[in-house]
Amino acid sequence: MKIAVTSQGNELSSLVDPRFGRAKWIILYDTDSGQYEAHDNVLNLNAAQGAGIQTAKNVANLGAEAVITANVGPNAFRTLNAAGVKIFIAEQQAVQDAIDSFKAGKLKEVSQASVEGHWV
Repeated sequence: MKIAVTSQGNELSSLVDPRFGRAKWIILYDTDSGQYEAHDNVLNLNAAQGAGIQTAKNVANLGAEAVITANVGPNAFRTLNAAGVKIFIAEQQAVQDAIDSFKAGKLKEVSQASVEGHWV
């Protein structure tokens, strides 16, 4: 399974970014192989608007089946939900710790946005 994790850096030791749409990095992790790729999200980090929707589209296009983030707004939630991508909330911690919690079934799947739109 491929999962996308919002990250403040490009390593598994980086912290989970508290933002979804304006996350600095998206780490795509394959739970089967343990391999990961870091994707720079700078275009959406600095976007005037639509960052959540565009980041959600990018995550879906990468083939992610789930997202781990600290917060997700309503537009990103709707876009991810429409693409069939499940959303899990993690406290700010290392990306690897969030992945381990996901694999152990300890992260909560959300059924609605966790913050209002345009949350910074």
